[in-house]
Amino acid sequence: MTANGRLEHPKPTQGRGKPAPLLLASGLIVAVLIALGASVWAGTGAKPDAKPDAEASRAAFLQVYRVLTSPRCQNCHPAGDAPLQGDDSHVHIQNVKRGPDGHGLYGMRCDTCHQAANLPGVHMPPGNPKWSLPPAKMKMVFVGRPAGELCRQIKDPKQNGGRSLEALMDHIANDDLVGWGWNPGDGRTLPPLTRAETVAQLKIWIDGGAACPK
Repeated sequence: MTANGRLEHPKPTQGRGKPAPLLLASGLIVAVLIALGASVWAGTGAKPDAKPDAEASRAAFLQVYRVLTSPRCQNCHPAGDAPLQGDDSHVHIQNVKRGPDGHGLYGMRCDTCHQAANLPGVHMPPGNPKWSLPPAKMKMVFVGRPAGELCRQIKDPKQNGGRSLEALMDHIANDDLVGWGWNPGDGRTLPPLTRAETVAQLKIWIDGGAACPK
């Protein structure tokens, strides 16, 4: 109210909310941050969810190869018709043979000794309901295969049991008999990678085009 008794309305301020200088400063900060982000992005060449390249794919397979050629895997993927045993991959005693279906011959069938689960004790017979070798018509040999050759073999449906790359991934990630390799019983070493690590490397290999070492 003025001295003469009239009500005095407040003078309007400049704009609403933040004062103009503060708005200008905020805009400059945002612009600088955007510019810095663009600079870092351009400098690294990063792309969101970029797929692995062929080099990364080959490197990932070499990690998987270490698992496939460990005793826990290659002992059931021999070049001959006798399974292998032990961390030194020696030929199975008792003259055990593959048989046409991979489950042994006559009175020496695999399930004669190998039960549905590992028997307790060091070096006692390991077990799984599906215990067997690959069948004679699809031996899927791992032993003695160089990395490049084994890579080409396991992605070839004519040599891997008719599996696509996705089915191969599922086989290694979820098959019970494959999983035995990471639960082999007392006295047996584990593969050099965990199952989860193996599957992760397998995914990189596949996502990068399933490139093979030369």
